[in-house]
Amino acid sequence: MEPEITSTETENIETINAEVVAPAIEEELHRHECGVCGYIYEPSVGDAKRNIPAGTAFESISADWRCPVCNTKKKAFSDIGVAAKPSGFTENLGYGFGVNVLTPGQKNLLIFGSLALAVAFFISLYALD
Repeated sequence: MEPEITSTETENIETINAEVVAPAIEEELHRHECGVCGYIYEPSVGDAKRNIPAGTAFESISADWRCPVCNTKKKAFSDIGVAAKPSGFTENLGYGFGVNVLTPGQKNLLIFGSLALAVAFFISLYALD
């Protein structure tokens, strides 16, 4: 027989589930780079010179905003993706011979392991005499 759950326990469970799910739903803000000077607009920092608060998405900045370094218009900026991930990484996982899904450590093991195996085969050619 299963224990009965009271309404307060149900509310607590819903609150816990909402707290766990909420950060996963929130999308990270993309950075944008100036095509003229290379300035990168970081949404987590904002723009103190133009009074843009931290956490402001680039898309929500007004159209008359300009680069704080070279004073270029907003349309000269290009999206370079999220700071923690390289641009286009998830789209490229399906290409290649399957090595795109390997971690850097696994790639190093594959590269240097095959190099060591090739050296061992080369040295074994001297044993043929």
